[in-house]
Amino acid sequence: MKTIEKRTREPLFHVVKRDSLPVWKGMLIRVIAVVAAILLCALLSVIMLENVDPIKFVTTLFDGAIGSQRRLWKLAKDTAVLLCISLAVTPAFRMKFWNIGAEGQTLVGALASVAVAYYLGGKMPEPLLLVLMLVASVAAGAVWGGLPALCKAKWNTNETLFTLMMNYVATGLVAYFLALWCPSNGSVLGRLDFGHLPVVLHEYFLLIVVTLVLTAIVYVYLHYTKHGYEISVVGESENTARYIGINVGKVIVRTMIVSGAICGLAGFLIVGALDHSITTTSVGGLGFTAIMVSWLAKFNPLIMVGTSLFITFLQQGCAEIGSAVDPSFPNIIVGIVLFFIIGCEFFIGYKLQFRKFPKKGGRAS
Repeated sequence: MKTIEKRTREPLFHVVKRDSLPVWKGMLIRVIAVVAAILLCALLSVIMLENVDPIKFVTTLFDGAIGSQRRLWKLAKDTAVLLCISLAVTPAFRMKFWNIGAEGQTLVGALASVAVAYYLGGKMPEPLLLVLMLVASVAAGAVWGGLPALCKAKWNTNETLFTLMMNYVATGLVAYFLALWCPSNGSVLGRLDFGHLPVVLHEYFLLIVVTLVLTAIVYVYLHYTKHGYEISVVGESENTARYIGINVGKVIVRTMIVSGAICGLAGFLIVGALDHSITTTSVGGLGFTAIMVSWLAKFNPLIMVGTSLFITFLQQGCAEIGSAVDPSFPNIIVGIVLFFIIGCEFFIGYKLQFRKFPKKGGRAS
């Protein structure tokens, strides 16, 4: 009886985890990806748009971000706000608690700050009013972040859906209070006369300094404290954390309270230093952009300074291209650049291992 030898076909290639690359090689790959993305966008601008050449594309990009002193300050201000919210989501992400609710946590913090200024403005000294606004914002953000963490710790709810849905609840709360405060003004709250942070050197200077100090504090908290160590252990393995005596539920709740509190601080800065008012779009989607900033920096607060600056530079430069060329084109540019960056991160961590073809008369290995 003849035996039939079964042969299995191997795929052409396997995705294999790469050995750790030197830091300089990883940075070089990222720089090449960004340059390639910008060159591709420049080429597309020539194909899709009239009277545009690659040189004009690049010069407009840089001019829109750093072309004047006013634009430089705006770049620094937008970077600081984005960095502050990115710092907020980072502790939870290092714990592998996927907090998608930074948008709502920041918005609720801003709402609390505006409420204090609206009801108490002019009735007490300005420094005391600012302190109360700060306390209310941080407390509101902490509560908004702690609630999904408590449900996760007690009933193992899905934190991604929970925090995402709370964004919509926060938006609804803001819309409700705007309708309550301004029933005859189309639910539009004007610029508040009280609760303004003092101007030091420049109107954005204090905001930038506070964010840089916060960056250092969060870095030390995550890398050199017991709480930071517990966050890392829980992120690696909850079972390991329980085995060595860490109360996982307590760490989850505590970390999300910290994340929410930082979001509340961001809301206070948006109100006290920038807008002096509130709308349902005051945060402007930065809670979601912050996720990309934190992920690109590998949850390292110091590297986040660079990633938030890069994304803000890209958005601000692309906005200038939109006003000078085509208003729909900036979204394409941002999408292409981020796609290249995400792709290069994959190839930094993994590599393609192709099948070795057999020599003549031999077998495949």
